[in-house]
Amino acid sequence: RQLTDITLLQRYIHLRYVNLSENKLRDLSPLSHLTHLLWLKVDGNLLTSACMQELPYLQIISFAHNRIKDMEGITHPRLANLSLKGNKIKTALDLSQGQLFSLHILELRGNKLESTAGLNLPKLKTLYLAQNAIRSLEGLQGLGQLTTLHLRDNQLETLDGFCSTMKCLQYLNLRSNVISNLQEVAKLQVLPMLRALVLLDNPCSDEADYRVEVLVMLPHLERLDKDFFEEDERAEANKIRQQRLEEEQVKMAQGEESEG
Repeated sequence: RQLTDITLLQRYIHLRYVNLSENKLRDLSPLSHLTHLLWLKVDGNLLTSACMQELPYLQIISFAHNRIKDMEGITHPRLANLSLKGNKIKTALDLSQGQLFSLHILELRGNKLESTAGLNLPKLKTLYLAQNAIRSLEGLQGLGQLTTLHLRDNQLETLDGFCSTMKCLQYLNLRSNVISNLQEVAKLQVLPMLRALVLLDNPCSDEADYRVEVLVMLPHLERLDKDFFEEDERAEANKIRQQRLEEEQVKMAQGEESEG
C-alpha cells in the first residue's frame, strides 16, 4: 500500500499479529504502544535500523530485505525467531546478547558479515549465515545448544573456531567456500554430535578418495553432501584409520628408542 506512516496503529493496543511488508516504512516507533504484540513482519521496507522499544511478548520478527546496517537495539525477552536476511549488516558485535534469552532461530543470510564474532547466544538452535563474506569463525564457544549451522557461500579457507562446547551441533553446511586442504576437516573432530556435513563446491571436494578421507577423520558422520555413507565406505575408512594408527604407534616407538 506504499505506506510511509503507521501512527494510526498505536491506537490498537491489543493487536497481536501485524504484517507491514512491502511498504515504504522508515520508522516503527508507533509499534511501541502494541504491548500485546506476538508476531511482526516488516519485510521489504526502507528501514535502516531494527531498534525498537522492548515488547514483552513479541516472539517472532522478520525484518528481511530492508537496509538495516547493525543489530543494535533488539531486546525483546521472549523473541524466539528473528530474521534479518537480505540486509546490509557487517557485524554482530552490537547484538544485545544478554537480553535475548529465548532466541532459538536467527536468520542472517545475505548480509555483509565478515566474522561470526558477537553471536554468543546460549539458547540458539538454528543459525543461517549463508551468502555473507565470512572469513573467520569467532566466538562460537557459547553456542552450546546449536544443532544446525548454515555457512554456505562464504569465504572460509580454514575451519578454525569450532570447539567442544558446541556439543549439540548435528548439521553443518559449508558449501561454496574456499577450503582447499581436506585436512581442515580434522578440526571438526571437536563436534561430538556432528552427523551431516556439506562440503560441495569447495576445492577439497575434488581430492581423490574425498568421501573416504572425510570418514576417516569423522567416523561418526552419517551423511556427506547429499549422500549417506555406504557400509563398504565405512569398512574402508575403518581399515585406513587402523592402519594409520598402527603406523603412528610404530613411529612413536622408534622415536622413543632413538632417544633412549
